[in-house]
Amino acid sequence: MADSQEFKKVVEDGKGANLSKEEMEAMLKASSGELTAEQQAIIEEFDREQKVRKFDGMMQKFYYWAAVLIGFWHLYCCAFGGPVTLVYRSMHVAFMVALGFLLYPITRTKKHFQEGVPWYDWLLIILSLAVPVYMAVNYIEVVNHAGNPTTVDTIMATILMVTLLEATRRVSGLPLIILSALFMLYGLFGRMMPVFRHRGYNWDQLLNHLFANTEGIYGTSVDVSVTYIFLFIMFGAVMNKSGMGQFFNDIALALAGASRGGPAKVSVCASAFLGSINGSAVANVVTTGAFTIPLMKKTGYSKEFAGAVESAASVGGQILPPVMGAAAFIMAEMLGMKYYQITIAAAIPAILYYLGVILQVHYRACRMGLKGVSRDNLPAVGAVMKENGHLCLPILFLLYMLFFSSFTIIYAAFWSILFTVAISWVKKETRMSFKDCCDALVAGTKETCTVALACATVGIIVGVISKTGFGLNLANAILEMGGHSLFLTLMFTMVTCMVLGMGVPSIPAYIITATMAAPALSKLGIPELASHMFVFYFGMFANITPPVALASFAAAGLSGGDPMKTGWQSMKLAIAGFIVPFMFIYCKELLLIGAGTEYSYWHALQVAVTAIMGVILIASAIEGWMFTSLPMVLRVAAGVAALLLIHSGLLTDLIGLAVFVVCVVQQVYAKKKEAA
Repeated sequence: MADSQEFKKVVEDGKGANLSKEEMEAMLKASSGELTAEQQAIIEEFDREQKVRKFDGMMQKFYYWAAVLIGFWHLYCCAFGGPVTLVYRSMHVAFMVALGFLLYPITRTKKHFQEGVPWYDWLLIILSLAVPVYMAVNYIEVVNHAGNPTTVDTIMATILMVTLLEATRRVSGLPLIILSALFMLYGLFGRMMPVFRHRGYNWDQLLNHLFANTEGIYGTSVDVSVTYIFLFIMFGAVMNKSGMGQFFNDIALALAGASRGGPAKVSVCASAFLGSINGSAVANVVTTGAFTIPLMKKTGYSKEFAGAVESAASVGGQILPPVMGAAAFIMAEMLGMKYYQITIAAAIPAILYYLGVILQVHYRACRMGLKGVSRDNLPAVGAVMKENGHLCLPILFLLYMLFFSSFTIIYAAFWSILFTVAISWVKKETRMSFKDCCDALVAGTKETCTVALACATVGIIVGVISKTGFGLNLANAILEMGGHSLFLTLMFTMVTCMVLGMGVPSIPAYIITATMAAPALSKLGIPELASHMFVFYFGMFANITPPVALASFAAAGLSGGDPMKTGWQSMKLAIAGFIVPFMFIYCKELLLIGAGTEYSYWHALQVAVTAIMGVILIASAIEGWMFTSLPMVLRVAAGVAALLLIHSGLLTDLIGLAVFVVCVVQQVYAKKKEAA
């Protein structure tokens, strides 16, 4: 909010217990994007990537300017071109590995975080940087030796493997390391396995495949990391420095704050806006939740429900166009499709997801008799736009560059970053100084480090899969377990994706699941785009699914609620996200696949309408409310009808429509009876 006294009126209005002085101060800080020490501790606990060494003196200056130079080098290469492919990608990985050793100690004890960088970390940094030097000096020989590596090639590949895995362990923890190690063992000893047997490879052959071509560590995942991921993380960092986070909060509060359960709707809107850009569910929970969760509790929502709203809304940002947390660009790269085709396909499912969350929030507020914030204490939309509306222009500029210009995605993102800096100078309050630009480079480089290391490590898994044919074998196994039944295959694929997505950042999780699980659906005749969307949804929703629900646990840390209860409540709120993927598998028109004729557009509209009815019914069934309290018999009928509407058939649609009409008629009659 622009004025702290005005904001105090907002948080003092409504029902619920009074906020303490500490809570009030925390919310005032959070409204402008500033976290308290307690909130920072929460994000470090549940998002281990956020806890780093604290430098001072010369070491702080060294890290700061090293990160600035690395960030600037990436921007320069994206704009004007970099070295040859393998050298370029090896430099990117080496810089990120070196930053990993610089920022993250060998253990997560307080002692190691407080001490300086020990000698063995400097040695690991030097070894990691030696790999791209060797690659640059001996590039032709390395390429020519592919399939027949020299001893030095194997030594350098081993150094790359060891330093990469250790840096990733420090940054992201053990899940991805264990998965990578299992695939390496499979590559080495797969000839002895009774299931998924392959010809077998020795250490030299396997390492050379991962090191000397673009099918292993330096494959597609690193390619998207060094271009799309870096650029859009940097775009988010620059926008944050210009005050966009506060603008999102303000405009969401102005638009939705006065409606029933207004603060919860503010949480959904602000988290959706921010989540689409930054792509990090946990970071999104803390940055927007520090402001919205106390406000929801003040309104009268329980601790668990307030945390669940924030986590469900934050996770959904990654399925929301146009940016989708950079997933859209990776999907386009993997499928060989145009970017705009991915975003158009993702639009209707994303709208259905957020419709489901908003409806449950609204129905819960109606059932509990909650009110919104008094309109007198809210800023007007016009006032917010007048004060900071110019911050919308970078997003509009990005959309124009992506959809209507002839520029590539890389150039579009690069010029959007420069445009954001230029637009920030429109007003003194948002004006970015040289230091602000450098700070954004540091923040963007640090955030890229965590994702890039995961992407490079995923390259090990993808490389072993491509070398051994594991993906095809797993697809056959999933089909066999499902008895070649589409529904059972979808269920097995869903479980596989959610297990693979536990504790792994969403983008690497998508790459893994797309490589391993999506082929099973494609073999049943499902369009590739629908298969990839399906696995992306469920790999992402692992963030709010117990027992490893990092986004929900972080929200519980802010709300003071029970973590597991918050996780289960998050799943209830996100129920549309678990149903919609089945909808677009059974009816590809929901993704606008095959659109182009009058019939297909009409069919897509018909499917969208029935899907909306299904989302309304499932939200009503869960909350027991539509216009007034919904009887248990109709709650059960509504839930069953919502599931029937998953399959776009004439009979199922007619049954769903009939139940929908019955529910509406009963609710209108009951509402009139109450009024009388």
